Amino acid sequence: MLAIIRGAGDLATGVIYCLYKCGFKMLVLEIDQPSSIRRTVSFSECIYNSNGEQIVEGVKSRKVETLEEIKKCWLNREVPIVIDPWGKWIKELKPNIVVDAIIAKKNLGTTITMAPITVGLGPGFIAGKDVGTVIETMRGHNLGRVIKVGEAEKNTGNPGDIAGVTVERVIYAKISGKFKSFKKIGDFVKKDEPIGSIDSELVRATIDGLLRGIIRDNYDVKKGLKIADIDPRLNQYNNCFTISDKARALGGSVLEAIFSEIVEKGEKDGFKYFGENF
Repeated sequence: MLAIIRGAGDLATGVIYCLYKCGFKMLVLEIDQPSSIRRTVSFSECIYNSNGEQIVEGVKSRKVETLEEIKKCWLNREVPIVIDPWGKWIKELKPNIVVDAIIAKKNLGTTITMAPITVGLGPGFIAGKDVGTVIETMRGHNLGRVIKVGEAEKNTGNPGDIAGVTVERVIYAKISGKFKSFKKIGDFVKKDEPIGSIDSELVRATIDGLLRGIIRDNYDVKKGLKIADIDPRLNQYNNCFTISDKARALGGSVLEAIFSEIVEKGEKDGFKYFGENF
């Protein structure tokens, strides 16, 4: 079964990794300048890397452009990623599954008619209207809940709690301009220490901790964009380089959503509903 995933940031990477491990054939759609900050665990980094590759926990993604390159990735058990914010490859390949994992807090164009199975992560989607199934992305008791009717919780604008720290651990751009990085992912930083700059304005650490994510050097940021994430747990260095608990939870939830749809549609219409690819 072919699954097309929209987005390849750190949370989408958890979904892609899960489906990859379960044997799904995938194509991933990204924009030309992804703004992921957890870059070490985001397949989207292959867009920037000089070799066109990104490896996350042993799984390789590769930037591609043509159908021939996509098919070669499938043969080599790699994850092909194309620059396609419009979804033209969805119309071209007619996948069994479309998953919107952009996590934009709004729907950027995914529709329920794109595939027999459609899944949307987070706010911005109504199950049964915009997509077949919605996945809750808010940290807490309902994280990963598969929603068949209704929608996910509204975006509060507050990051999830990690070791008792919420708002302080995430840094947003105060102005627009070109970002210059002084630190790298995995570095220990102290509160008020400069970790970068936007044009001539310094960007300072908001707490002591490990720099779990930082936007890439020379990125043209817009005011309000999330540009860094500090983990207050000083003994969690490896977390900077592995898929997060939240991303793994969402991956499992998407898998549940897909197979529950298969069961429901199979009982109703017979498995021929999915055609020869099933």
